[in-house]
Amino acid sequence: MTSLIRTCCLSVGLLIGVQGCVWVDDTSDLRVFIREKLAAPGGTFEPLPELLVYESFVYEGSSQRDPFVPLAPLIVQENDTLPSQSTLTPDFDRIKEYLEGFPIDQLVMVGTISSPVNGELVALVRDTNAEVHQIRLGARMGLDFGVVVDLNERGIELKEIVVDGRGGWISRSRTIKLPGLE
Repeated sequence: MTSLIRTCCLSVGLLIGVQGCVWVDDTSDLRVFIREKLAAPGGTFEPLPELLVYESFVYEGSSQRDPFVPLAPLIVQENDTLPSQSTLTPDFDRIKEYLEGFPIDQLVMVGTISSPVNGELVALVRDTNAEVHQIRLGARMGLDFGVVVDLNERGIELKEIVVDGRGGWISRSRTIKLPGLE
């Protein structure tokens, strides 16, 4: 019985598979279609992109100091203070001036004027709010406790107090130059 069922199923499957294979004697419509496609103008290809020439780069920084190595080795013996524990610290109790709320990079020197009273040179600085402020010697500006120590027609010289990376503070110079004179 099982072999009879198997034979019937195989015969039906073979008949279904062969049914799709019908021989067509008239292929003229196929030949017309191929002729039309061959007669039509061919498509165009976009040109290949131009190859960029590789420019080699020679690294010449190997003779310079490694930025990941400390400037000086930190050697501490007993009863010694760390080099970073200097007496230089910013005054955190002082009320900050208006321009101490802006990074130095966002302040732009726009010119200078002389005071008509005493002839003192005053620098003009624009902040990010497009407001212009008068800056004199001793004025404070920038986020790093900057104090104006010198100013002239070309720029403003600041002394800032910044963290030294070892838990202490160091002083650094910073300059705001009049644009166009760099």
